[in-house]
Amino acid sequence: MAENTSDQGFLEYVVKALVDHPSDVKVDRKVDEMGVLLTLKVHADDMGQIIGREGSTARSIRTLIRMIGLKNHARVNLKIEEPEGGRRAPREEKSSLDDLKI
Repeated sequence: MAENTSDQGFLEYVVKALVDHPSDVKVDRKVDEMGVLLTLKVHADDMGQIIGREGSTARSIRTLIRMIGLKNHARVNLKIEEPEGGRRAPREEKSSLDDLKI
């Protein structure tokens, strides 16, 4: 693993250990003036395992990736792409009490 892509290799290693479809894990790495952007794509069935309860797993992965970036003097961000046909349901808007007629 080369030093400049250690963040990408680490992310692949961690995510593949968490998911049921490790062969579907894809990590793209882009560098620009803002820093490094890692884009993660996983199988639709594995999204829940990557996000975790209330986003806790994704938050932890992002923290680890940022720590590797600090070690390598780079700003590293993680974007988790929603797979095609994901299970995410559209959010329903909550009505306010003013809208309710009693």
